[in-house]
Amino acid sequence: MSTEEARTASISRKTNETDIQVAINLDGKFDQQINVDTGIGFLDHMYHALAKHGGWSLTLNCKGDLHIDDHHTAEDTGIALGMAFKQALGTPKGIKRFGSAYCPLDEALARSVVDISGRPFADINLNLKREMIGALSTEMIPHVLLSFAFAAGITLHVDVLKGTNDHHKAESAFKSLAVAIKQAVERTGSNDVPSTKGVL
Repeated sequence: MSTEEARTASISRKTNETDIQVAINLDGKFDQQINVDTGIGFLDHMYHALAKHGGWSLTLNCKGDLHIDDHHTAEDTGIALGMAFKQALGTPKGIKRFGSAYCPLDEALARSVVDISGRPFADINLNLKREMIGALSTEMIPHVLLSFAFAAGITLHVDVLKGTNDHHKAESAFKSLAVAIKQAVERTGSNDVPSTKGVL
């Protein structure tokens, strides 16, 4: 087990539409605890997969205006999680910066490529066909990832390369993203900023 200090953050984000609390430990893999409750079961499932395979401990709770629809809860939890991730990571020194991963789930295969760049960008292609997965609109799934990327200040490219089952496609995407992020934030043992600019 590393003796380096764990990278952690806790934030609260409250608007007229959502009330969110997030606590994250990017180095929580040795005593991993995950507790997610957004009020949307499939969204909980995706965040749980992200934390589990990213090696995080994560508590994420949201009370949102689900009597309207799922949009504000999905978008705002993505923003809040991105804010917490950015705060926990701190100044991106001594990390690999780049990460990539392929993850299958049965017939589905997803690829994620990550750059802890300080430049928010997301290109998300999940090729989902259904209108809903559980109580989550499929149009909100890429929007969650985009919201996370922009709040975290990182670059994401997430592509589902093949698959027929939308549940499998979405879950393979989140799992591949988790593994790619885990690789990108891995400590190198140096104090170097991984950029020719000297700053990220």
